[in-house]
Amino acid sequence: FFNDTATTEIYTILFVGSVKMCIRDRCGKCRALTEFDICSICQSEKRSESQICVVENLQDLYAIEQGGSFRGRYFVLYGHLSPIDGISADDLGIDLLIDQLSDGEVQEIIIATNLTVEGQATAYFIAEKARSFDITVSRIAHGVPVGGELEYLDGNTLNLAIETRQGF
Repeated sequence: FFNDTATTEIYTILFVGSVKMCIRDRCGKCRALTEFDICSICQSEKRSESQICVVENLQDLYAIEQGGSFRGRYFVLYGHLSPIDGISADDLGIDLLIDQLSDGEVQEIIIATNLTVEGQATAYFIAEKARSFDITVSRIAHGVPVGGELEYLDGNTLNLAIETRQGF
């Protein structure tokens, strides 16, 4: 695109700087990056205030949005609980999530953290907090992907799919 490396570097620095100027901070509700106090997802009147989907990062939020079926709001943790790494509930903004749960509008929290030890610990921690407000807690399904063939799946994935099976 550009003729020399120096020019490319200068334009890259200018582009990144202009993006940083557009992104003011995190949304006051979901913590997604935005140029406004409240992001467009949280501002949307088409979104249900009764459901919050908790994700570990922005990439997870975007992946769920691409699916197009979730019509609630989100809460982005930007990580997971990890005592070994010194990451606590305070670092993940869970106090803001609890404030939102305490207002009485949220009826269900959908936990979409990763199936790692830390992701599971984070899910359990958030679930216990949500249940103290008498809020329904659910976890996204895990297991066999659409179009997946059983013979190609690992044992852990198959075990999880069997353990979390649903009526048909």
